[in-house]
Amino acid sequence: MRLLRALLCAALFATAVTVAAAATATAAPAACQSGKRPVILLHGTFKKSGSTWDVLAPELTRGGWCAYALDYGNGGLNPVTQSARELAAYVDQVLAATGASKVDIVGYSQGGMMPRHYLKFLGGSAKVNALIGIAPSNHGTTQPLAKLLGATFCPACDDQSAGSAFMRALNDGGDLAGSVKYTTIATRYEAVVTPYRGQALSGSASRVTNVVLQDACPLHFTEHLLIPHSRPAVKWVVNALERGGVADPGYRPPC
Repeated sequence: MRLLRALLCAALFATAVTVAAAATATAAPAACQSGKRPVILLHGTFKKSGSTWDVLAPELTRGGWCAYALDYGNGGLNPVTQSARELAAYVDQVLAATGASKVDIVGYSQGGMMPRHYLKFLGGSAKVNALIGIAPSNHGTTQPLAKLLGATFCPACDDQSAGSAFMRALNDGGDLAGSVKYTTIATRYEAVVTPYRGQALSGSASRVTNVVLQDACPLHFTEHLLIPHSRPAVKWVVNALERGGVADPGYRPPC
């Protein structure tokens, strides 16, 4: 475990340097007509869309969804509240481009948690049908690296520390917003957003499904960095979208 954490730290530092040196802008959403709600994809901290959604995006296209990926927050380094404002503007653009009344959001890590600030504080619950989080940092992480990075160049890392002022405000009064539906997909081999059970959200079964990959696929050893590329995780996302945002807790994806 110590070796794994050391490797994760090295990977995060290397990725952070790359992200800081080469931020990219998100193109304006193109018009897309579909019988399904448009889906907005949100990467995690130190990430960009292209490298995150290489498995899920083609799957959504094959399934008939109009998918839009937002690169936000200078690679997810900026304060989460600032990134949530970027998301708010982008949702409005996608709704205007598609003519839809609401969107579904699929986010990885910070991208699965950050929309909750938009839903709760920026009026997003009226424009979002469902939020599906892949290894989302919903209640922060106990990893000390988050505070270390937050004190240097990554305000979003500090925001995602368990017990931070941001996390307390986000979760005060309950996990859910408006009538939005939720699915979370976690892995027991989590070493970044710890403990992994803190990714789950509390709410009625009609609005929330919390999934742990190994409950369906016991021999699936995917951890945090690889979970957005995991086929079982991708199939869980599709299942949730097909069911209006709340995945079937009894669903068993191909392992």
